[in-house]
Amino acid sequence: MPDNVTPASQAPVFNPLDPAFIADPYPTYRYLRETAPVFRLPLGMWVVSRHADVALILRDRRFGKNFEGNLVRRYGLDAMQERAFASLGRTMLVLDPPDHTRLRALVTKAFTARRVEEMRPRIAALVDSLIDRVIDQGRMDVIWDIAHRLPVIVICDMLGIPEEERQQFFDHSSVNGRIIDPVPMTRAEIDEANERNRESDEYFDNLFERRRREPGDDLTTLLVQAEEAGDRLSQEELRANVSLLFAAGHETTSNLIGNGLLALHRNPDQWTGLTADPDLAASAVEELLRYDSSVQMTGRAAQEDIEIGGKVIAKGENIVCLLGSANRDPAAYEDPDRLDITRQNVRPLSFGGGIHHCLGAQLARLEGELAFRALATRLPGLRLPDIDRPQWRNNFTLRGLTTLPAAWN
Repeated sequence: MPDNVTPASQAPVFNPLDPAFIADPYPTYRYLRETAPVFRLPLGMWVVSRHADVALILRDRRFGKNFEGNLVRRYGLDAMQERAFASLGRTMLVLDPPDHTRLRALVTKAFTARRVEEMRPRIAALVDSLIDRVIDQGRMDVIWDIAHRLPVIVICDMLGIPEEERQQFFDHSSVNGRIIDPVPMTRAEIDEANERNRESDEYFDNLFERRRREPGDDLTTLLVQAEEAGDRLSQEELRANVSLLFAAGHETTSNLIGNGLLALHRNPDQWTGLTADPDLAASAVEELLRYDSSVQMTGRAAQEDIEIGGKVIAKGENIVCLLGSANRDPAAYEDPDRLDITRQNVRPLSFGGGIHHCLGAQLARLEGELAFRALATRLPGLRLPDIDRPQWRNNFTLRGLTTLPAAWN
């Protein structure tokens, strides 16, 4: 039994920021699925871990977001006075219809299957250029040299961020994933999130003003023009949702590449299989998303009294859906703890589902596919010296590494 849960005779103690859990959450997930697949935390939210239950909740319109209610329950009545919380509350990520529908409709056209596929040559060239930067050195940090840098360039391209202004985004991750963790943030973490939000707003306000004067063929121009149409986007919504697109546009892809390469080298037969047949890269992405999801949980709230797994979830109560657990449920996948990049019919829940299914899912898949294909083709002898000592970020919802040293001959 994992150390961070209590015996089955008691309500499980679920501590997703426990270092042991961060390092390997999957034994805990297995224990929860087997002993308490639907249970209520002392904080008042429910935790759901089985694939069938999670898939139902993600797609059922009887479940919504209730962002503000969840925030007030965790932080108190003044929570929405915090700059970072107020900004997140204006994004399509946490809104219910009709606001969610209105905001999502503005950006959907930028993420159509055709437009994403048209980006393939550009992304393939970017991956090659990033490998070219380090190949003669014989070493790199996978996270900062490729996994972080690639999706930042892609989303900067999409948003029309000038090349000479991108260094600030390469230097650090702008995402504070703790803001969407179920465990409340400390005062210091909230202060840091507020400051990051202020810096982000300052930059994007400047970019918006330039795009009003000098429109471009980019997503920022599209959104600015929609805002100026009158009844579409307020300045606050514009700031919040462009910041969301930037954050979501690189964070999950960065984690997919880092987590995936680590998993492939911890299962060396799978890395060997990919280097022998780089055409497996697309199917490898699906399996890697399932095996160690970049996004481990998502939240919903019951909009009426609903029974799930024999428990009645009352109207207004919040639910933590464990995507990482659902992806490893033996009821959905045979031998789920085994990595198999040739596995068939893999449909991971890593990008959520229903009306909140991730807009950029296809783009993230494409970036991952091209990154793994190029690494397997150009650096088949790549090895990870610290494979047994991975450094995970102190974050449950967005699972990723802070660094991943690699070397080759």
